Amino acid sequence: MSPVTETTDVLVIGTGPGGAIPGFHLAAGGAKVVFLERGPWLKTEEFTHDLQLGTYTRLVDYVQCDGVNVIAGNCVGGSSVIYYAAALRAPSFVFDRHGLLGHRLWPTSITRSSMDRWYDRAEETLPVSEQTWNDVTYAGGVWAALCSRAGRTCNPVPVAVDLKQCTNCGWMLNGCRFGAKRSMLLNYLPAALAHHAEIRPLHEVQSISPAATSGYRYRVDYSTLNPDDYRRPTGGGSIEAKIVILAAGALGTPVILQRSERMLGGMPDAVGKYFSPNGDHVTMAVLDEKKVRDVLELQRSADVAYEGFAVGKPISSMTFDYLDPHRREFDRMSLQQIYFPTIVNILPDDGAHGAPSWFGMSKRELTRRWPSWLNILAMTEDGNEGTFGAPPPSGSFTRLASAASLGQITYRPSPQTLRGWRVADDRVRHIVEHERVGRFVEWTASPNALTAHPLSSCRIGDDPATSACDASHELRGHPGIFVTDGASVPTSLCVNPSLTIAALAERAAFAITKRAAAYGVEARSDVPVPTRS
Repeated sequence: MSPVTETTDVLVIGTGPGGAIPGFHLAAGGAKVVFLERGPWLKTEEFTHDLQLGTYTRLVDYVQCDGVNVIAGNCVGGSSVIYYAAALRAPSFVFDRHGLLGHRLWPTSITRSSMDRWYDRAEETLPVSEQTWNDVTYAGGVWAALCSRAGRTCNPVPVAVDLKQCTNCGWMLNGCRFGAKRSMLLNYLPAALAHHAEIRPLHEVQSISPAATSGYRYRVDYSTLNPDDYRRPTGGGSIEAKIVILAAGALGTPVILQRSERMLGGMPDAVGKYFSPNGDHVTMAVLDEKKVRDVLELQRSADVAYEGFAVGKPISSMTFDYLDPHRREFDRMSLQQIYFPTIVNILPDDGAHGAPSWFGMSKRELTRRWPSWLNILAMTEDGNEGTFGAPPPSGSFTRLASAASLGQITYRPSPQTLRGWRVADDRVRHIVEHERVGRFVEWTASPNALTAHPLSSCRIGDDPATSACDASHELRGHPGIFVTDGASVPTSLCVNPSLTIAALAERAAFAITKRAAAYGVEARSDVPVPTRS
């Protein structure tokens, strides 16, 4: 007698915002929902304040590719657990971008004004807090003062953080052990569980194929993973579903579809193409603490460690002055104060003439002054130049260790993208060196771009030749498969993408739920926002 095949109405692959949000709506509407998550499930009290192997490395994937390195979450809650919680709406001009292709890249049905209702809903649910200058870190205040002295405005950054509960510990990258950062663990996922959804951690999806059970469309095959070594499978299985929601991240979603093409038939040509690192470009300044005191009139008491280091929330201020819609494309960007942990301290240029050095006296001196570093992230308009190669035999990339992997992306930034990065460098250099308070330093010790904002590898759009999904996030040619994570975002956003991903997922969830009956799933679409945990 053959074993009974497991079935569900809706199978959601991934538990970050792109998966948690539509999964909640469908569960709350009455559908049977199962989430499969590759990473572990950690509770608030399990997050640690260290960068030790075996703790931090359980939650984070660092994936080195050809031309770009990517940081992403690997746990229940996805990147919302490790993100810095900056919550910004994309500027209006982003939705009209043409990029390198000469035509509008976003679906014509999506504009900033049409997105505002979905932004409202995501902001209400997370929720998002408006910081005041009293909430801004010392480093954020230094950046604001530098901008002001150079004739630029600067503002506190809205964050998905309960400011009253936040202790300003500075360990956001490890997950918030105080429950102040509003990750999916505190809103959409517990709300989905309250409506009888099921979350299965350490389940890595490998492929999708046609279902064998009548009334179901797709079979999803997965491996279960060893919690101490994600390279070691402990078993596997299959689930058949009427609707599949792909939210495995911009690095995982296209790989699953590439591997599934043999079983499902032809994939849209845009699957695994047009990858964007959100135009991210990191620079920094080394500050002269005496001039910080004398010129900016800012200082910390001598008994406070890390004078220029972001003790507090890692992101707290940014200038929006260069988000002018009248500027030409690839000239628009935001410049944001940001903290990077010490594990990336080898990346800045040593500041000496000649090729960048990984070691030597100049590098030692730069590192010695690390407490006076001020990191700035430029989020620019890039050209979606990344392309995925052939998928590995299993998983999203070749895992070398718990948190270190080799990916399949080849990223060759276009002249337009490179020009935007040079303009960003010039703008930051002017701001920090205007009165010689700081010295501008490039991050050139690695030739690769660095991003924690991977996007666009299975993007939505109106043009079937350049978009994998239609405006409702449905995969072209494969009804009932929807892509709702960062992979679906068509272009770089010039701001942190988490809120836009959440808003797009809200929009997609409403559309999927309204169409669920066509796929044999009964689900209400008039679901209220989740009650906050």
